[in-house]
Amino acid sequence: MARPITAEETAHVDELVARGRRALKAFEGATQQDVDRLCQAMAWAVANEPTFKRLAEMGVEESGIGDPVSRVSKRFKVMGILRDVLRQKSIGPVEELPEKGIVKYAKPVGLIASLVPTTNPELTPPGVGLFAVKCRDAVIFSPHPRSKRTTQATVELMRAALAREGAPVDLIQCLERPSIPAAQYLMTQADMVQATGGRDMVKAAYSSGTPAYGVGAGNSTMVIDETADVAEAARNTRISKTSDFGSGCSADGNLIVEASVYEALRARLVEEGAHLVSPGERELLRAVYWDAEGHRTPDTVAISAQRLAARAGFQIAEDRTFLLLEETEIGEDNLFSSEKLGEVLSMFRYSGFENALKMVEAVYEVGGKGHSCGIYSFDDAHIDALARLAPVSRIMVRQPQSKANAGAFNNGMPMTSSLGCGTWGGNITSENIHLKHYMNLTWVSEPIEEDRPTEEELFGEFYGTSIQVPETMRELQAAG
Repeated sequence: MARPITAEETAHVDELVARGRRALKAFEGATQQDVDRLCQAMAWAVANEPTFKRLAEMGVEESGIGDPVSRVSKRFKVMGILRDVLRQKSIGPVEELPEKGIVKYAKPVGLIASLVPTTNPELTPPGVGLFAVKCRDAVIFSPHPRSKRTTQATVELMRAALAREGAPVDLIQCLERPSIPAAQYLMTQADMVQATGGRDMVKAAYSSGTPAYGVGAGNSTMVIDETADVAEAARNTRISKTSDFGSGCSADGNLIVEASVYEALRARLVEEGAHLVSPGERELLRAVYWDAEGHRTPDTVAISAQRLAARAGFQIAEDRTFLLLEETEIGEDNLFSSEKLGEVLSMFRYSGFENALKMVEAVYEVGGKGHSCGIYSFDDAHIDALARLAPVSRIMVRQPQSKANAGAFNNGMPMTSSLGCGTWGGNITSENIHLKHYMNLTWVSEPIEEDRPTEEELFGEFYGTSIQVPETMRELQAAG
């Protein structure tokens, strides 16, 4: 249970909120051209290659998790978000539906409280910041204590960019001394909350009394059927599993593989850098990865495969980049079928696609409902069957999950760093959280030609049929 907030923390949050609201007032007259230019300036200040490289290194050094080499590639996500926001309108009329007589006008949502996860201290601030400034919002970031210096440095770069352009710098602010009580109080004072992080953080956001967008836990699972390009599937799996040491909830966690390609895929995964975990090593890994109650231990998240193996008490070759387990059982009793948030990958064999679908259902009963899954297949019927069944918000076809489902330059998913998981994951939206979620819309309606179908058209075959209402009512009363 969180301690009570101190008077000093309350005063600090109140000051930031007051400054943010003054900045909002001063920014009311900004034009579309103004906000687009500011977004470019802010994005360049953070996402130029030397700066983002240093921020990525800072984040890893400070938190002790993640890979400084692959984390640098997250700058392309900032660039993708910038691409998307520059192509969309956010002020005045943003959508017109002439056939409906409707014009939609965008308005700011106001002051946003953004909770920053320790895994993305250099990505979440520019991502949220670009959406906010584009929509003439203000945002106050609450860093994770383990990576607060990185988040604060990132925010300062964006504030400096605003200052150079003569814009109100307090559109972008950051808590100086982050804590759970301060974050909770900040959420109550904001107009909207953007919560990217763990389950407790998201739950606190939804409990704040302020409208909130949250995310859900992942347990990303890929189906590889008999039509798959095995080399492509193995390569993409390695890319997804090893990016930032598997820190993202989108990183592949489970593979469900058709029996006829199972051995070939396993061999390809070894070529890509997998270490096949022996039964004895599996037990050692199980003991270090989860505690006696089945809770994942935080010091195993997003560390290299070598460090993880050493922590478990066995050694792997230096050229191995992830740990591969061959599993048979899916369920709560097998924690290796749950979310792993590291360079650990479970592989299951199936025969018959209907059994693959049953295994997908079983995986998401363990955890990860609402998040994402994918498939390596060229069989449209299989892709359609998975799309109809899987309780997830996004399905990637022949793509590396951790690089694709939050948007990529070679797919049409909106670029973001926050993934809504729908009611499956306890969220209000199942979309990638992007520009549309940072604006209010005013619908302006003008009269159109009357659109009233006849009763025959509306009621179809039921129109005009006899209904014995008294008898039906008597039956209902008798049943009651």
